[in-house]
Amino acid sequence: MKKVSKICCIGAGYVGGPTMSVIANQCPEIQVTVVDINQERIDRWNDEDLDKLPIYEPGLKEIVGANRGKNLFFSTEVDKAIDEAEIIFISVNTPTKTYGKGKGQAADLKFVELCARNIAKVATTDKIVVEKSTLPVRTASAIKSILENTGNQVNFEILSNPEFLAEGTAVDDLLNADRVLIGGDDTPSGKAAKDTLSSIYAHWLPKERILQTNVWSSELSKLVANAFLAQRVSSINAISALCERTDANIAEVSRAIGTDSRIGSKFLNASVGFGGSCFQKDILNLVYIARSFGLPEVADYWEQVIIMNDYQKKRFADHIISTLYNTVSGKKIAFYGWAFKKDTNDTRESAAIYVADALLEERAEITVYDPKVSEERIYADLDYLETRSPEENRRLLKVVKEPMQAAEEAHAIALLTEWDEFKTYNWDTVYEKMLKPAFLFDGRRMLSKEAMEKKGFQYYKIGQS
Repeated sequence: MKKVSKICCIGAGYVGGPTMSVIANQCPEIQVTVVDINQERIDRWNDEDLDKLPIYEPGLKEIVGANRGKNLFFSTEVDKAIDEAEIIFISVNTPTKTYGKGKGQAADLKFVELCARNIAKVATTDKIVVEKSTLPVRTASAIKSILENTGNQVNFEILSNPEFLAEGTAVDDLLNADRVLIGGDDTPSGKAAKDTLSSIYAHWLPKERILQTNVWSSELSKLVANAFLAQRVSSINAISALCERTDANIAEVSRAIGTDSRIGSKFLNASVGFGGSCFQKDILNLVYIARSFGLPEVADYWEQVIIMNDYQKKRFADHIISTLYNTVSGKKIAFYGWAFKKDTNDTRESAAIYVADALLEERAEITVYDPKVSEERIYADLDYLETRSPEENRRLLKVVKEPMQAAEEAHAIALLTEWDEFKTYNWDTVYEKMLKPAFLFDGRRMLSKEAMEKKGFQYYKIGQS
């Protein structure tokens, strides 16, 4: 088993940054360098003001602050870091393709391939290359092919080490992982590489939580884990629609089925829909893989999870429109929350984006307050949809820094992220600031229906009539 002194991670995003920070914290004898070609992102990782880190995660700034400059470094010197490291993690973005074959479903691997070619060009000593990005099955063999055909006489071992982080709890998920999955070849050198990577995680995790598999099982397990979790969310959201029509309460149904030990209680909270970078992307990837292997029934089964999630977001927007007398044109609607979940500034695939888009199509005037998401990010999310011109998005949607400012003369408030602070507001004051009747649409089931109606709100909670 190889002794490791230097690790490099290509990609300083939501996975690479926190993962490498925790490894540096737990392995003080190893130098960890996170590299990215995005100078602005690296500058933010190196900012003296730790509140300006590009990623917000509880506990992250403390770990970065304790280790940065000691054995944790953030740099744009990609080639230097590759050359010096014994282990190289690839943690770049793998978005869903927006062009060509597999458009809308397959993963776009151009950044992964660019990384592999750069490693092949720079490396002069043997390396362990670790897939950390979420990748379709058999990507490792493609990376291996690129690396082995360089003619540099360098030996590469390719490992799959998928992340299972939930944003908002990423640091805790790393420190107290249910399992770490390491896939690689079952050759002597492959087993040695798996043992080397395992020894890093063994600094803080019991050995029984470090699972070694073949590389294909590891790659597929990541997609399947997210597909199963998303399936649970879509399943309970489907039932929430039925609850609203039958006078059942989704909270009571969730509790009733969640106490069944065969089912369990996790991921059974009905909401306006799941978001984030992983669930939708990974399911679409699974759908594409199933179709490409001639398994249309399998593909259709998993695609339904996405269809139900889209339906839940549309249903929420439609309910706002119908409740506001079938027109929201010119009406001010306040959004509390834009991030896809609490305790993160990530907005990728956030339900708020799509609810806003539907309401803006009806010429609503939206005011957004989110404690962690920037104005630039919110407008970028809307502009990316290309539904309207950037100028029209900025005319119809405003971003404010105070929740009470958002409520001022609003016809309605929509709760779209489950930030804990929303529970602490003086909702009597919020009610006073709004136009009457004051409508409150709780897309995260955060507040008490009885308490809100007592204050005077016309209150709607997903999964409850």
